[in-house]
Amino acid sequence: MLQGGGGAAVLGLAMAAGLFKPGRAWAQGWNKAAFEVKTLNDAVKAMGGAPPTESKDITITSPDIAENGAVVPFTISSKIPNTESISVLVEKNPSILAAKFDFPQGTEPWVNTRVKMGQTSNVFAVVKTSDGKFYYAPKEVKVTLGGCGG
Repeated sequence: MLQGGGGAAVLGLAMAAGLFKPGRAWAQGWNKAAFEVKTLNDAVKAMGGAPPTESKDITITSPDIAENGAVVPFTISSKIPNTESISVLVEKNPSILAAKFDFPQGTEPWVNTRVKMGQTSNVFAVVKTSDGKFYYAPKEVKVTLGGCGG
C-alpha cells in the first residue's frame, strides 16, 4: 500500500511542478479539422492533401448489409507502394473521419477494425503515400439498425 501511495505522490508532485501534463499526451497527433468536415475532399484537404485519386489497389472487405450499425466490421488493405496511412471515412456519419492508422515503413498496410455507422452510407478507404499523394476506394454499406442513436 505504501509503494502505491508513494508512486501516486511522486506523480502528483510532477504534475504540480508542471513536468507532466496529461491533456497534452492525448491531444498529440489529433487532427481536429479532419473530424469536423463533411466530405471526402474536405477531409483529405484537412489531412494535408489534394483531392484523392480512385484506386483499384485498395481493397475494402465488409458486409454489403450490416444488421447493426454500431459494429460494422472492415478489413482494408493497400497494394499501393509506400503506403503511409489508411483512413476510414463514413460519408453520412456526423463526423466523416472514423479512424486513421499510420504504418511504419516496411509494414504491411492492412487494417481490421469495426466502425460505427448511423445509416446506409458510402465508406471510403483513403490511403496516403510517403510522397504525400492520396488515393481512395469507395464501398456502399447498407445499415438496417443505425449505430449512431438510430
